[in-house]
Amino acid sequence: MNPNFIQKKCALDIHVVSMYSVPMIRKELVAASAEPLILSLLSRGESYGYAIIQEVKARSEGQLNWTDGMLYPVLHRMERRGLIKSRWGESETGRKRKYYSLKQDGKAAMQKHHEHWTLIHNVLAGLRKGQHA
Repeated sequence: MNPNFIQKKCALDIHVVSMYSVPMIRKELVAASAEPLILSLLSRGESYGYAIIQEVKARSEGQLNWTDGMLYPVLHRMERRGLIKSRWGESETGRKRKYYSLKQDGKAAMQKHHEHWTLIHNVLAGLRKGQHA
């Protein structure tokens, strides 16, 4: 057998394994969790889009990789609903940046989201253990 063939096959196998080792989180679950995650992050203080994306990525250990195209429509929708507010400010480099912060209605919405997600988590955990919530 040709040793080059074996090397190529092994390299291909390694690539395939690493490509599929982290399961993809369903798009619907990411969408459903975006608002409560954003509200929770903003409850810690104002932030801007890129920082929110990086914080979610870090807290999920790289498993949630949000994009601008996913985040900004959610932020704009939340702002229209009166959950958050925004202001333009300058970054430390002098560039203009839009900062988002939580409004009172956003705090109430965050509490409701936490209650709902806690219920869902408890039901799932109970089902795993063969119990009821």
